[in-house]
Amino acid sequence: MGLSLTERAAKHVQAMLAKRPGAQALRVGIKPSGCSGFGYAVDYADEIGAEDSVFEQHGAKVVVDRKSLPFLDGIEIDYVREGLNQRFDFRNPNAKATCGCGESFAV
Repeated sequence: MGLSLTERAAKHVQAMLAKRPGAQALRVGIKPSGCSGFGYAVDYADEIGAEDSVFEQHGAKVVVDRKSLPFLDGIEIDYVREGLNQRFDFRNPNAKATCGCGESFAV
């Protein structure tokens, strides 16, 4: 099982973690959300548990809990800036459909 970060995403994760004392990694998971079923959850990981999988690329750590990992296997996370907007872009090979607004996905 795997997860990859682009260099742009890794730099943004490093910048985010530098602003949060005690944060060890970025936590990425899924949650029930939207009209398609699931949404991505992004938060700081102040602790890394025994049930977590840790991925490190380009000097940035990302943690995924065991329950979310099958839904995120093979995902590529990028960081995109478009005009005044900026966001993580999730390229998930497991997503079979997304809602019109792009906030949720189905597997």
